Amino acid sequence: MATSLSAWALGRKKSFGYAIKGLYALYGETNARIHAAATVLVIALGAALGLTPLDWTLLAIAATMVWVAEALNTALEALSDAAVPEYSPHIAVAKDVAAGAVLLASVGAVAVGLLVFVPHLAARLSSLS
Repeated sequence: MATSLSAWALGRKKSFGYAIKGLYALYGETNARIHAAATVLVIALGAALGLTPLDWTLLAIAATMVWVAEALNTALEALSDAAVPEYSPHIAVAKDVAAGAVLLASVGAVAVGLLVFVPHLAARLSSLS
């Protein structure tokens, strides 16, 4: 039983390592660096404004949505390039749709950010006058 549990734990450790490696590969993407900068900016602004737990939840969901879309887009592009190195109109459509998903997630995240931050910023500005 102990051997089987050890093998299971080792398998989970390897799986977790592969997942971390995948996240590291994502940081090689230019757009991922932009998403990282935006995420840091959102966290800093949120901390400065003293957001509510609900605000933080909405921002976390929105940011996660963008990161997941970017990761899936990166995976699809890598797989497509490996499977079909030459130009294929079908692969081009798949890549465009995946990039479009990242754009939709990003636009949604900006909308959430505006809905969260504008009232807080407006309140700060009105308290200055």
